[in-house]
Amino acid sequence: MQGSPDLKPPAPVPPGHVPPALGLSGDDAIALGRLSQELATAWRGFRTARPDQPPIDDALRGLLAEGLPAHGMPLATAVDDAMHVLDSSIAQARPRYFGFVGGSGLETGVLADALVSSFDINLAAWSAAASEIERQTVAWLASFVGFPAVDGHFTSGGTVSNLTALSAARQRLLPDVRTSGLAGRRVGVYCSVETHASVVRAVELLGIGSDAVRALPLRSDRGVDPGAVADAIDADRAAGVLPMAVVATAGTTLTGAVDPLDALAGVCAERGVWLHVDGAYGAPAAATATAAPLFRGLARADSLSVDAHKWLFLPKACGAVLVRDPDVLRATFAHDKSYMLEEEEHPNAVDRTLEYSRPFRALKLWLALRVHGADAFRGAIERNLAQARLLHGLVDAHPRLRPLCGPPPLSVVPFQHVPDDPTTDIDDHNARIVRRLQEDGRVWVASAVVDGRTAIRPCFVNFRTTDDDVRAIVDEVCRVAE
Repeated sequence: MQGSPDLKPPAPVPPGHVPPALGLSGDDAIALGRLSQELATAWRGFRTARPDQPPIDDALRGLLAEGLPAHGMPLATAVDDAMHVLDSSIAQARPRYFGFVGGSGLETGVLADALVSSFDINLAAWSAAASEIERQTVAWLASFVGFPAVDGHFTSGGTVSNLTALSAARQRLLPDVRTSGLAGRRVGVYCSVETHASVVRAVELLGIGSDAVRALPLRSDRGVDPGAVADAIDADRAAGVLPMAVVATAGTTLTGAVDPLDALAGVCAERGVWLHVDGAYGAPAAATATAAPLFRGLARADSLSVDAHKWLFLPKACGAVLVRDPDVLRATFAHDKSYMLEEEEHPNAVDRTLEYSRPFRALKLWLALRVHGADAFRGAIERNLAQARLLHGLVDAHPRLRPLCGPPPLSVVPFQHVPDDPTTDIDDHNARIVRRLQEDGRVWVASAVVDGRTAIRPCFVNFRTTDDDVRAIVDEVCRVAE
């Protein structure tokens, strides 16, 4: 913002400090080594501290109003300022953050991020060991959730993963689409009314248009009705519309519902339609004994998206897209490039991906699985599932609270607080409760609209959360409601 009157000069540089042009040396290099101690302190705090967000104080206001620094400052000073910014922000890693579908900032993932940033591996071309580690980690992830992937890669998250999978589905249906476009052809995409908005966005970006999305009704368990999907596909085909893909959700953001994957796989197999499973949130639960029955049929899908930065507890960004067809990603994305020659033995990953400048995201999951082992992840997910059941039971037994859905299939528990005065609008009442909770900060939850009703919507995807943290939700909701 050139010439903005709101910008202030940067903080003065201490006398005698002469920073290097770039890079670190001397005291700054020593300060860098001390960062690990500060991170350890922050992690300990995440285990115990409540997630309240302090107001922006005068020091932070001054920092945010600074103009472009012309000269550097000591690393320790800049890091202190950065920690101030972070500690004054909403941190999903804290154990009483229950909003949306967060992550936990798993420490091994943080370390992997630091290593990756230091080496700055280029995954557009074949990068020797790094490329092979990505392939290995894709295989590990597929094995963990029970999906027979033969290809795949790490992405920035569910949005890019879903876009990638639907691009592959479009390529399978219309092999000439990259050169001819849709050429007047109409296609259909079939999903539930609670499918994530990233699916609609992907359809829009692919030039298909959101009118192609058939948002179909739910069964009583909040999974999409497979009969309605079959009928919609058959009706479209009779009308000259080409069915492109069914998108099943394995863990909806709104309620944690899992679509009937096996029945949908049967519908798609009978009709020759691509089945994509959006498991960005819920797919890791397929590895648990408790939730595995919900995922029957997952192995029959054509593609799957999983976000390891959600229920595998890693810091963002660590999404993945997995596919069964060994050739479809290359058919969807490859180009001949005179500046990037390719050997058959070492194909360039960029010929199977949407992104060129991809960081080495796989190392986060690879390192975490090697350090902790798959069983530790299964155990942490099981605890979150149990915590969701605990909250549902507490809400169901409380005279002033009511669940809006049955027992949680995964780890989302939408509920309402019932006001004393029956003339009070219950939706406005619960919206006010959520705002108060967010302002107060002892617990942080988001609101959601479930079947037209405004809900308090906690979600459990943090390995640091304890049962006492779960009970605190009930206590704090009732406290701020008075």
